[in-house]
Formats: sequence, structure tokens, C-alpha cells
Amino acid sequence: QVQLVESGGGWVQAGDSLRLSCAASGRTFITSTMGWFRQASGKGRELVASINWNGGDTEYADSVKGRFTISRDNAKSAVYLQMNSLAPEDTAVYYCAAAWRLMGRTPLLRIEDYDYWGQGTPVTVSS
Repeated sequence: QVQLVESGGGWVQAGDSLRLSCAASGRTFITSTMGWFRQASGKGRELVASINWNGGDTEYADSVKGRFTISRDNAKSAVYLQMNSLAPEDTAVYYCAAAWRLMGRTPLLRIEDYDYWGQGTPVTVSS
């Protein structure tokens, strides 16, 4: 059984940084594509970033390009999201997601591409 456990969320002020972590278990991590999504109150879930199996290919939402960085450590079965220059509009619940299709060769952009989801970690950015 695959488990994804996020951590690192919290309350920060605008301009601050946070690093989210997601620990994966239950399936061969190195063949996965991993993603971070977020869902603000009253809005739909949206892609933040995605990373292929070896970290050599990443994709970002336009709204976070240049501020957020996704990375992974296959030895630790973990994926990270470094968030810098946080703004109030980044306030949301952040979800880690995993997919085992295409052997992790490419990032995946759609919610329906992902097979497993974590429980989410809330991030609140005050102005």
C-alpha cells in the first residue's frame, strides 16, 4: 500500500520561505513521477510542480516559476518543495502526489495522471 506523508507546512509572513517534504513508501520510488498540487479555500486543486524520476525534468505552474523549486532524493524516497518569496496568494493546502506511469520518465501535469495522494499540509501566508 502506497503512503505519502507531507510535512513542513505552517504559517508564515509574506516574503518568507518554507520547505515542504513528502515521504513515500509502499512502491518503488525511483520509477515514479512526483508532483505537488495545492488547493485554496473555495477553489479547485491545481498543479504547483512536477518532477520526473531522476530530477532531470521539472515543470512548474507559471505562478510559482522562479520562486518554488521541486526536488527529490530517491535514496530517501522523498520529494521536496522549496518555496521562497511566499505571497498571500500561495495560501492553500499543499498535496503530494505520485504516479507510476511512463516509468517516471516525464513530469505529469494533470490531476488525473496521479495514482496516489497525501493528506495535505496547510500553508498560510499573511500579508
